[in-house]
Amino acid sequence: MELNSLTAISPIDGRYRSQVAALSPYFSEFGLIRYRVRVEVEYYIFLAEKKIFKLPAGVKPAKLRAIYEEFTEQDAQEIKATERITNHDVKAVEYFLKEKLKAMGAGDAVEWVHFGLTSQDVNNTATPLLWKEALEFEFLPALFNLMNNLNKMAKEWKGIPMLARTHGQPASPTTLGKEWMVFLDRLEGQVVQLFHIPFAAKFGGATGNFNAHKVAFPKTDWVKFGNEFVNNRLGLERMQHTTQIEHYDNIAAHFDTLKRINTILTDMCRDIWSYISMEYFKQKVKEGEVGSSAMPHKVNPIDFENAEGNLGIANALYEHLSAKLPISRLQRDLTDSTVLRNIGVPMAHSFIALRSIEKGLGKLLLNKEKMAQDLDNNWAVVAEAIQTILRRENYPQPYEALKALTRGKGGINQKTLHKFIDGLKISAALKKELKAVTPHNYVGVY
Repeated sequence: MELNSLTAISPIDGRYRSQVAALSPYFSEFGLIRYRVRVEVEYYIFLAEKKIFKLPAGVKPAKLRAIYEEFTEQDAQEIKATERITNHDVKAVEYFLKEKLKAMGAGDAVEWVHFGLTSQDVNNTATPLLWKEALEFEFLPALFNLMNNLNKMAKEWKGIPMLARTHGQPASPTTLGKEWMVFLDRLEGQVVQLFHIPFAAKFGGATGNFNAHKVAFPKTDWVKFGNEFVNNRLGLERMQHTTQIEHYDNIAAHFDTLKRINTILTDMCRDIWSYISMEYFKQKVKEGEVGSSAMPHKVNPIDFENAEGNLGIANALYEHLSAKLPISRLQRDLTDSTVLRNIGVPMAHSFIALRSIEKGLGKLLLNKEKMAQDLDNNWAVVAEAIQTILRRENYPQPYEALKALTRGKGGINQKTLHKFIDGLKISAALKKELKAVTPHNYVGVY
């Protein structure tokens, strides 16, 4: 079958392709090849800038950069055709660039392409570079958009009292806005941690020691050269002591942080799902949509369920990536190669989840009446307030008195509590203070 959205094996490139198409320039085979070409071109230019060799008269940096800036699918197909002969992906990129240079009249200068490098000097700079730009240009903007929406909703609902539930049971009231802020605070904390993790790269020859570079140019400070190229030209951070490959500790930390972000979003989806089931929210109905093939009345919280499922898949993959990549036999084995090709998959599932959450949030209709009804039906939660004020006044055993009145008892309402207060041997002013507390105003500082 021809590959299209209906025949694709992965739903990322099938059912959900339109939602994740923005990630294709980074994580597709085309994207990886283009980033490899970019690294090789920038390295070639950097060698010339550092006087290792001289660019031929007709070969200008702008013309060289156009090779990756104007990189086409036809270019990628040409490289793939060469790879079928070489059975080596990076060597195919090298041959492609040499042909481009020959066409520019570079002559013997073509041999400076890939000078002194091993394939992992290209892969372990191209991959963190595409990962960095996918995070910065695609994923984080989508996450920040969600966080901004959560912030707006939290402010809008700041004054909406809501019955809290701990262990699934009625507990001291809260506000809907504050509960939204809990998730926003948690997400912000993980984003701060994410920003502190370097985008690490390996660049140092066959086994990380610049062996070939040093033997060819023994007087050149190749460590300084490598640091300047990776840090300043590519915008990554060169790891100083590596084997043939980058040790992946920092990208593993990225995966673990993104996993925690997804865990927070999963927690939020489940809470919102519960609020919908409790009828604290209704959902907008879209004309023509069906909630169930059998039950016409259904309006299901499918967006939050879809998000939860995709976040789970993403986290399973992030877990494997962060556990596997930092492990490699001796100076290098090939297991990282196929694993690295999948780093876009969990991000894509996370991306789908973010879109689903946004869609779900946009359908929510606040049901204040139901929230108020739950508060009115649970006056027992005010018992904490009463016993705390009585403690302040040194009243004997107030907790025990309220426990005897309320624990495991049904039918506790305003009348029950006010009758209890009236029976206390306290001042009229204190009784008035206690009676002023209701489930609607006992919400604390938020």
